[in-house]
Amino acid sequence: MITNKTAPKNIDEYIAGFPPDVQVILEKVRSIIREIVPEASEAISYQMPTFKLHGNLVHFAAFKNHIGFYPMPHGIDVFKEELSKYASGKGSVQFPLNQPIPYDIIAKIVKFRVAENLRKAKV
Repeated sequence: MITNKTAPKNIDEYIAGFPPDVQVILEKVRSIIREIVPEASEAISYQMPTFKLHGNLVHFAAFKNHIGFYPMPHGIDVFKEELSKYASGKGSVQFPLNQPIPYDIIAKIVKFRVAENLRKAKV
């Protein structure tokens, strides 16, 4: 749910379109990803912040009541047990804004996705 009318050109613009409390969460997710994989490039893909490393790594987005995190289907499947208390779909999970965001789980999933993409890149 971007509050401004124009599509963001980069992640800074995307984050700026949200209320301050949501901006803090989005910046934290971004900084976790950056810390784990500083060589990844940032983009806006599917109108969401996206990190790329030998292809799409993860996407994330803010909505009215949750943060959506999109680590591709395998990134959800491998962490199914840890994500079981959250609404999820094929390749996505929703972290409610009225609950603590599980940054530790996000970090684990990002590390998994980095390893997965690096393995695929070597094939």
